[in-house]
Amino acid sequence: MSAKIKIIPFGGVRENGKNMYAVDVNGGIYILDCGLKYPENELLGIDVVIPDWSYLRENKDRIVGVFLTHGHADAIGALPYFLSEFNVPVFGSEMTIALAKIDVAAEPKAKKYDDFHVIDEKTEIDFGDVVVSFFATTHSIPESLGIVLKTDEGRIVYTGDFKFDQTAKPGYQTDYARLGSIGQAGVLALLSDSANAENPAMNASEQALAESIEETFHYRDGRIIVACVASNILRIQQVFDAAVKTGRKVCLTGKDLEKIVNTAMNLGKLSFDDDLLITPDQLDSLDPGETVILQTGKMGEPIKAIQRMANKQEKQLNIQEGDLVYIVTTPSHAMDTTVAQTRDMIYRAGGEVKAISDELNSSGHAYKRDLQLMLNLMKPKYLIPIQGEYRLLNAHAQAAQELGMPAENIFILAKGDVLTYQDGKIGLGDAIDVSDTMIDGIGVGDIGNIVLRDRKVLADDGIFIAVVTIDRKKKQIVAEPKITSRGFVYVKANKDLMHESSEIICKTVQNNLDNKEFDWGHLKQDVREHLSHYLFEQTHRRPVILPVIMEVNQHHRRSGKSKAKAEPADAQPAKGQQAHKTKGEKTAAAKETPRKSRNHRRRRHSNGKEKAATKTKTTETQA
Repeated sequence: MSAKIKIIPFGGVRENGKNMYAVDVNGGIYILDCGLKYPENELLGIDVVIPDWSYLRENKDRIVGVFLTHGHADAIGALPYFLSEFNVPVFGSEMTIALAKIDVAAEPKAKKYDDFHVIDEKTEIDFGDVVVSFFATTHSIPESLGIVLKTDEGRIVYTGDFKFDQTAKPGYQTDYARLGSIGQAGVLALLSDSANAENPAMNASEQALAESIEETFHYRDGRIIVACVASNILRIQQVFDAAVKTGRKVCLTGKDLEKIVNTAMNLGKLSFDDDLLITPDQLDSLDPGETVILQTGKMGEPIKAIQRMANKQEKQLNIQEGDLVYIVTTPSHAMDTTVAQTRDMIYRAGGEVKAISDELNSSGHAYKRDLQLMLNLMKPKYLIPIQGEYRLLNAHAQAAQELGMPAENIFILAKGDVLTYQDGKIGLGDAIDVSDTMIDGIGVGDIGNIVLRDRKVLADDGIFIAVVTIDRKKKQIVAEPKITSRGFVYVKANKDLMHESSEIICKTVQNNLDNKEFDWGHLKQDVREHLSHYLFEQTHRRPVILPVIMEVNQHHRRSGKSKAKAEPADAQPAKGQQAHKTKGEKTAAAKETPRKSRNHRRRRHSNGKEKAATKTKTTETQA
């Protein structure tokens, strides 16, 4: 009986980063990478985005393991969150596992996990229906690997992030003979990196990039601030080497970078003299021309950290007059606007900017001809372009068709698509629901599209709060509406708008009070609709409208204790908020008190009347 194979992307297709793919072979699920992506501009306040693995929760008993290609965040960044839910083995190279352990140890729910397995390009693991093996690739981090799943129907190959570089040093070299032998054995499907597929120009060799960094260090007199991704070990080594050759000392910023540098050094993946590194406190004792500041930012994202330095928001290290900010990373096209804004901030702070990508094609991903070479070596029956936005996946597909691959054998998948192969036939089955999971602070997945929509509205049009007090028994408005606005209009300069809004609120509330079938939800919705229509008509803006209705009821009792009667409400007062008495609304209730003594009677008689006991009940309803 032939094997039944399903390929399901959970991320990494039609987007930058967040690589995660599941290959289901006869019911066993093999997970390839478990990465995150950094948010784009519309994800207001979100720290990172990870895949949605609702489908995997339902099938957790069928997961064989997680197989990692390299140690960058787009391949291992979501692993801490994944392992807090799934107790499955994780396989990767020594460097990849070491970096994964750093991330996992920082997640409280996953820090006790300890089922890591170190493999290399010579490892083969037999799981019965599938034999998993690996091959060495070239990327900007050592020990990057591709993954091969050998099935009865042929091999499924996942390249991970790769490029071809004939000058690559040991630890970064591609095993071309191994690629050829995999292709000769027969490849059913190739999942191949597309992040640089649009680029027709050859990537610069790492040797040329190292020479460019050294030249920049040599001819620059002042202080140099290098912006680099923390896990780009190769680029960090090139910065260290250039600093040594030009007589500079290097100051590392952030504990994340120090952990990665120490880990790579302990594994022999980074080499430098002990006296190369200095602390921020030692910078002032050196001439600016003798220093380099290596800035990688939180979670290895340097651009936002550079923005803080330009705005003088860092505690110790900020951009000064005459500094050179040297960007040696290559941000994705989605970051173009952010990078342009960052450049402007740097110049405003008195610095200058140079990017290595301005002079050299420094991508760590395969360009068009490299992708075609991979296809010629692998000779796959089917191609699945991955890692990139749709235009990049499509460019990869076009490059494959130039080699003669039929268009019907190329599948540009979306998240949740299920590509099924059985009995020699391949096609898309019923898709599964795969969305994004947003991480905001310590919250995982508690920020959804509705919250993001509200954040966007608040950011664009602000908020409009209307507070009104009513007496439902008497069917009247007790206090005039109090209006508060933030981020919408300047209240003092728009008195007419505020006055008319107040009139609309009063009219709408009174109409609801006069209605025999009074309903709290209908009242609030009515206020929102009438206000929204008027405010848009006047300003062409749609702020978040939050009507707050305060109700005051008065009860007269001749005897007994006062009791608060709950009224229908959509929301109770916030924690710590107390019901308060409304001025002018106190109601006397006769209070019968036993006379215990003659003196007591005399005191009460002398008062002329009994003391009034007042009960005021306030219920707040919110949007």
